[in-house]
Amino acid sequence: MNTNRYLEAVYNGIPTSDGDGVKLTRIMGTPSLNVFDPFLLLDCFESDDSADYIGGFPTHPHRGFETVTYLLNGNMRHKDSAGNEGVISPGGVQWMTAGRGVLHSEMPEQEDGLLKGFQLWINLPKSDKMIAPRYQEFSQEHIPVERHESGTTIRVISGTTDLGTKGPINNQYTYPTYFHVTLPKDGELKQTLPKTDNAFVYVISGELELAQSKGQTVPQAQTVSTGQIGVLSAGELMHIISVHGADFLLLSAQPLNEPIARGGPFVMNTKAEVMQAFADYQNGTFLAETGD
Repeated sequence: MNTNRYLEAVYNGIPTSDGDGVKLTRIMGTPSLNVFDPFLLLDCFESDDSADYIGGFPTHPHRGFETVTYLLNGNMRHKDSAGNEGVISPGGVQWMTAGRGVLHSEMPEQEDGLLKGFQLWINLPKSDKMIAPRYQEFSQEHIPVERHESGTTIRVISGTTDLGTKGPINNQYTYPTYFHVTLPKDGELKQTLPKTDNAFVYVISGELELAQSKGQTVPQAQTVSTGQIGVLSAGELMHIISVHGADFLLLSAQPLNEPIARGGPFVMNTKAEVMQAFADYQNGTFLAETGD
């Protein structure tokens, strides 16, 4: 019999800025929720004031982890040191495995209007931190949408739903699940996740609560409302209900259970490895191993 997942904790994001003054809300990577192995950071950027985002994220380095950009509104152009370039449009995703090192930029491809999306960091295992960089990019048209008779929709970026809809992202490092779910009024979602995964939900709009069975709320559970992240307990079966409807992200992945050493744009296993990354970047040998 599957064991249910319930809400262990609910956290609010904090307003901050990154890149060249881009205003955003930091959801994970905060004093209250620093790391949820293997997830390292989750940011939401959202503004229709171009002054809040026009500076973008100019060229900067990464090593040792993956970055995932998922866009809901607006357009962003990305470039990297390996010659890759493209525009992420609404509903599109760019999944970058930085590996041993890459320089990249993400800049708004617009001068006004709403820009809204998410930046997620996922750690890489020690054995794969120095692999060659890799990109996976998919437009909205190439991300499958599962539609239920109830009105529930699931945009499947990675992982597989219980009905068999599979996302296009191929990831054999932490085997992540990344769903964008929309529940109608009085909607519900039942989904099994690998019992060894760490999992969370982030509510884009509306309100959620977890239940053991329809109409029965788990005693330990709380509601998760707009702008909040809910960390889920261990288990397999997740049952979410929404009385008034909700739009949310559901993510899970296998924890690495390895030491984490962070330094700005570098995430390694030891402080010495982080210092080496800074030294490589400063002395011009950061990309030498990639052939750039």
